[in-house]
Amino acid sequence: MTAGAWLSHARARLASVAGAQAAREARLILAHVTGWSATRVALEGGAALTPEGLSAAEAALARRLAREPLAQILGAWGFYGRSFRVTRDTLVPRPDTETLVDLALARPFERLIDLGTGTGAIAVTLLAERDGATGVASDISAAALAVAGENAAAHGVAGRLRRVEADWWDGVDGVFDLVVSNPPYVTGAEYATLAPEVTDWEPRGALTPGGDGLSAYRAILDGLGSRLLPGGRCLVEIGARQGEAVAALFTAAGLDAVAVHPDINGKPRVVEGWMPKRHGAG
Repeated sequence: MTAGAWLSHARARLASVAGAQAAREARLILAHVTGWSATRVALEGGAALTPEGLSAAEAALARRLAREPLAQILGAWGFYGRSFRVTRDTLVPRPDTETLVDLALARPFERLIDLGTGTGAIAVTLLAERDGATGVASDISAAALAVAGENAAAHGVAGRLRRVEADWWDGVDGVFDLVVSNPPYVTGAEYATLAPEVTDWEPRGALTPGGDGLSAYRAILDGLGSRLLPGGRCLVEIGARQGEAVAALFTAAGLDAVAVHPDINGKPRVVEGWMPKRHGAG
């Protein structure tokens, strides 16, 4: 079978699970199993696939048709212009989260903590973009922390990022001028409506705390007073309908200049707050 014929065959079969992304997913699968570049996949339509290549492509296609996320099949996913290793122990990095990174990079910081780091995409990206900074990446999952360590090494920041197995602040020491988190925030009711690619393959605990979806924010804010330096910032990702509720929690926790920021689609995505400076501080 030629590469072009396989792409047509795969695109037709993927339409039921990938919709408008079927053609793109077929190309990514073929590039992954052949080692071809995206350009070569586009140009080599008449090239015959080897028996091994065809077998690998069909195996990957079968996994995707079983609703396994494409990122897990490929083993990596792009985020903020970099590739991050992904496993079943981590969430797939989403473009929406790049909003949080942009906001964090908009102001100076020297020492950050990423609570519930998963792949480490947020912490690794921030350190890669800010040479002089150091940080901590925490997660309750040792398996996720191992993936974060691989990603930190791959992007040259392992020496500036300490990984800590911790349940939010429990087990974390030190103080920070930037606290960031993409915590579990999907409500219990919303979780039941998510696609199988999410509910069957990604870690439930990284997606939903159950109930109203706000318990992780409460845990983060409960420990913030002794960890966030005066004049420091806290940035958290939120669900599209949680802006008002999370902003109210930030205000109740004593943070200043609380703001809700939209993502590239105009949906509320990040809540930001500043720790008040002490009286007499500059």
